[in-house]
Amino acid sequence: MEKIDLKRQFRDLYHPPTRDFADIVVPPMTFVKVDGAGDPNTAAAYRTAVEWLYGVSYAMKFAAKATLSRDYVVPPLEALWWSDDPDSFVRREKDRWHWTVMIMAPDFVTPALFEQAVAKMLAKRDDRPPSLRFEPLAEGRSLQILHIGSYDEEGPVLHRLHDTVMPALNLTFAGPHHEIYLSDPRRTAPARLRTILRQPVRPA
Repeated sequence: MEKIDLKRQFRDLYHPPTRDFADIVVPPMTFVKVDGAGDPNTAAAYRTAVEWLYGVSYAMKFAAKATLSRDYVVPPLEALWWSDDPDSFVRREKDRWHWTVMIMAPDFVTPALFEQAVAKMLAKRDDRPPSLRFEPLAEGRSLQILHIGSYDEEGPVLHRLHDTVMPALNLTFAGPHHEIYLSDPRRTAPARLRTILRQPVRPA
């Protein structure tokens, strides 16, 4: 049975350059999502959300393999981040951030498989996040770059994007800041973390 790797299938979305921002068009994709707010390093809700995302995503993977004879690599964790003041990301004022953490699912995973996976998780724990859901995301035109280093070193990169790159292209924000975590922070030194920084954009 072939194991599908969505990072390879959507190579231009998951392999951006490290020096310049790539101008791409992101197609609609479906995700398991959970919303929240606050510093992800200290908010218990963030940890619970991530645990549920992985639990449900792996349950869907195994269900797809058993019932559809389709196997896939569970994609990396992603997150949408926003604030009333976009510069709070540059200043790393994490207590002012809102977030949606999410994991993509391939197009053959159905809402029914999602509901089955949720039921399986509920048999193990009773702290389902109220915002847990299975829905599409359509970002369209976006600028993205691969950041290598700690999360707290993203500020200068985002400053360049917001104040130099986007104005030069006559673009403005068209959605939340998007991050894709290619490294496991539990096993990777901060200086070697690989994170895709993506910003949906539209003409200013």
